[in-house]
Amino acid sequence: MGIQKELFGKTDSGKEIYRYWLENGNGMKAGIINYGAILVNLIVPDAQGNEDDVVLGYDTLEPYFTNGCFFGAVIGPNANRIGKASFMLEGKKCLLDVNDGENNLHSHEELGYHKRVWEVSEGDNEIILSLEDKDGCMGFPGNKKIQVIYSVTKDNELILKYEAESDKETIINMTNHTYFNLAGHNKGKIYDHELELKASAYTPSDAGSIPTGEIAKVTGTPFDFTRKTRIGERIDSDNEQLKMAGGYDHNWVIDGADGTIKQFAAVSDPVSGREMKVYTDLPGVQFYAGNFVKKQTGKTGAIYEERSGFCLETQYFPDAPNKPNFPSSILGPGEKYKSATIYKFT
Repeated sequence: MGIQKELFGKTDSGKEIYRYWLENGNGMKAGIINYGAILVNLIVPDAQGNEDDVVLGYDTLEPYFTNGCFFGAVIGPNANRIGKASFMLEGKKCLLDVNDGENNLHSHEELGYHKRVWEVSEGDNEIILSLEDKDGCMGFPGNKKIQVIYSVTKDNELILKYEAESDKETIINMTNHTYFNLAGHNKGKIYDHELELKASAYTPSDAGSIPTGEIAKVTGTPFDFTRKTRIGERIDSDNEQLKMAGGYDHNWVIDGADGTIKQFAAVSDPVSGREMKVYTDLPGVQFYAGNFVKKQTGKTGAIYEERSGFCLETQYFPDAPNKPNFPSSILGPGEKYKSATIYKFT
């Protein structure tokens, strides 16, 4: 037990980046680096007790300087997309980086939290990563103080807690962009994973993956995961939403979301017998099936390509700042943003 720390590499400016290993004594280990607050490794036992790393990533620091897929990274201050790369706040237009067609994706490619060096302090089997973000950086108002806390428990849970404060009204919508493959990060496609989502609605999108504002029922569509269904079963269906996004890359509306922590997802891999249950206090989740992962070499020489991993990114809905009918992602001065997401393995 205890936290192990090892040098993982250095940034171009010579800052040392460390990997911190959290262990629970039951075969579960999480490896986190203070660059991008990235989850590099998550080792969990399968039904036979064999241990595998179940998240996609890289063995060295350098590929994370690019990391076009955002493997394992904490995304902020705003995850996902904002239409036309702008929004109104307190009567002022906030302009963001135009980096995804005419829209904004994940705040900023180089200045976003996934490319920052975080300060680290160690707690009792947890690490606390902190950063400060200046007023106007990336177009977002407010001097912000941000914390992300990773911990593992005896019950094979990986817990992520997010905290934020700002001295001006701003947008905070952070998530973690880990790609999971419960068979093992090097085991190919995730088509045979079975997914259940406690979400009877989703938010359809336009061709730029910006929600139209509609909240649509999943019944009778390929988006219905209210019962366990193979991810690959309907991913290439003749469905306009799926065709525009190259497969699943949409926001689901979590049933009964009320700000308390609820289980909203269960995913299982029939070969290894691993199951992951996911809990959050947020109203939405982006289920992304890795449609745009370009062929590349990952950890231990593994070849990753499209649909080698899936993401369940807990969040406020995409484009929430421009959609008054969506739950609000605004954080005001004097308020404290707090959120948690739990990944539990059985």
